[in-house]
Amino acid sequence: MKQQQTTGPQTDIESDNLTQETPTPIDQAVDQPIDQAADQSESSSKAPRRRASANQMAAAQKEISVSEFFAKNRHLLGVDNPRKSLLTTVKGAVDNSLDACEEAGILPEIWVHVEETGTNRYKVGVQDNGPGIIRKQIPLIFGKLLYGSKFHRLRMSRGQQGIGISAAGMYGLLTTGKPVKIVSKVSPRTPAHYYVIRMDTRLNRPDILNGDGNGEEIPPNDTGRKMVAAQEIEWIEVTHGTRVTIELEAKYQRGRGSVDEYLEQAAIANPHVVFHYTDPEGNETVYARGIEELPPEPVEIKPHPYGVELGRLITMALETKEPTLGRFLCESFSRVSKSIAKELCERSKISVRSNPQSLSRDELEKLYGAIAETRIPAPATDCIIPIGEENILTGLHKVVPGEFFVAATRPPAVYRGNPFQIEVGLAYGGGPSTQKVSRESLREMLDESDARTVRQFLSQSFDGIGTDAADKIIKNAKIRPRVSPPKISPKEFEALLETLKTLNLAEGQTMNVYRYANRVPLQFQAGACLITQSIMQMNWRSYGLQQSKNQLPRGPLTVMVHLASVWVPFTSESKEAIAAYPEIQKELRLALQTVGRKLGMFLSRREKVKQEGERRSVFLRYLNEVAKALGDIRGEESGDIYMNLFNVAKQKTSVADMKIGEDGKPVIEENVDFGDHVLIVESNV
Repeated sequence: MKQQQTTGPQTDIESDNLTQETPTPIDQAVDQPIDQAADQSESSSKAPRRRASANQMAAAQKEISVSEFFAKNRHLLGVDNPRKSLLTTVKGAVDNSLDACEEAGILPEIWVHVEETGTNRYKVGVQDNGPGIIRKQIPLIFGKLLYGSKFHRLRMSRGQQGIGISAAGMYGLLTTGKPVKIVSKVSPRTPAHYYVIRMDTRLNRPDILNGDGNGEEIPPNDTGRKMVAAQEIEWIEVTHGTRVTIELEAKYQRGRGSVDEYLEQAAIANPHVVFHYTDPEGNETVYARGIEELPPEPVEIKPHPYGVELGRLITMALETKEPTLGRFLCESFSRVSKSIAKELCERSKISVRSNPQSLSRDELEKLYGAIAETRIPAPATDCIIPIGEENILTGLHKVVPGEFFVAATRPPAVYRGNPFQIEVGLAYGGGPSTQKVSRESLREMLDESDARTVRQFLSQSFDGIGTDAADKIIKNAKIRPRVSPPKISPKEFEALLETLKTLNLAEGQTMNVYRYANRVPLQFQAGACLITQSIMQMNWRSYGLQQSKNQLPRGPLTVMVHLASVWVPFTSESKEAIAAYPEIQKELRLALQTVGRKLGMFLSRREKVKQEGERRSVFLRYLNEVAKALGDIRGEESGDIYMNLFNVAKQKTSVADMKIGEDGKPVIEENVDFGDHVLIVESNV
């Protein structure tokens, strides 16, 4: 057993394990072929692989720019596939245009043009009638990530991070190599600025390609018009405004998640805007302005103490120019008065006259703890501007078909010191979107669809069509369930078109959910969003709707939810879903319950009218025979008896004659009141 001896110290357990399980090097060599053993002997004599030294590792380290990071991780920006990239580009440009117009006090008018330039290549142009952009700011806004004026402001705005439009330009450059083109005009008497910009992702800075690196000026006269025509500059003649043109690799498709759907939903939340939209086929659509008034301008507020973390508090104390701690607390935070500042100093046992820059970390941590223990009023809410119930009703009625509309706006609330407000609009009734599809549109949608089956195509392309309704359509049209959409036969196509136009889908139709954050539609990652999760967790059966557990309710129903806040808690940089905060979830649930109760009243009253109408029809069916029999018995004219019985039947079923006005209240005297902010267009009962 000398072969099992080791040269170093060893425990008894290690010796036993080695004896029982571990073969010795000699044993291994005996069991192996001679050539293999020789190869191992030769490799073992080689020097071990050289490891990197600390100096070599330090030399390999280098800084990367934020644009270079996002260029390699563009899925974080919502441009991870061609279809989403087209929508994200339009969305980023439109959001900037709306913010600029509203901040300048101009009723917005937006032109959106999407043009196909090649296979899976599209050119997007978005122009507004806003205040324009001064010359030196244009390259920075469109050619540099994380550059903007809204990140540090605590007030409601659509854009916040300075990423959207510059990221779209970066994506266009990566996929097509084409630069971004910008035209901006600030006055009818001054030249327009024309820039062709390419982003340097390594340094996160713009490279200006025209005008010897300085851009070009377009004169405000016939000379300028000739220049626009000669250089084929895309520009709609306005006195002031901005246009951005980006060519990118993309895919255009109608239905859910499309540019068409985005603009339709944006028109609901922004009834003060005119949208001119030209799709890749040259079709022009105008979403007219519903109201001739701008929403009130939000007011910027200071951070609230409840929303500041310890590290941020330390940084603010080091950077402040206030001489005393009391002044620092009053001037740097919202809702901190002199008395509250004094209470905070007393709780943390720090003099109110201390210099905030000289405070130690322990003292600031005590101050941070005192903030959590002190009752401080909620921040002001004039920094957020809701859409309003009447405007929600106007927007929904303009775009969504239905017979019953209701809206509710909750009082402002706070999460982590940030004010927010929840609004909900609901539309019930109206035919499903499948009944509006034409033969040409359906053929094109099938050919362009990337869905694997017709069932998946129906669920993805039409609002409110869930899996049950899709199965119902396929069964009625007798289509092969697993056939690819572009490969359905002419006979199946005709059957599908006819079924979509005639089949009653009210029972299988699922609720449409329109999600908004600061008036901006959210169209992707619905399952990860707090709004969708809250709607599915509600018990809609108590309001007269059909619903499976943890699923969206069924019926011809559209719900829009708007979250207005100074800082929307998105789950990612792509801004497609809202994170689950208990305070937001509570307010959302209360708003949904408010509109749900009014819907339940409407459906209950409508069902009662229907039942009374059926009851009256039973009376009338036998009334003539009963009148004749009574006339024979009493020796009277049956006509008089019939009219008397008819009046009795009509009185007993008087609810069937109830008519409801557009204010949601019965026209005849009836003890029913749906409350305020209700619009009833038609009652088909």
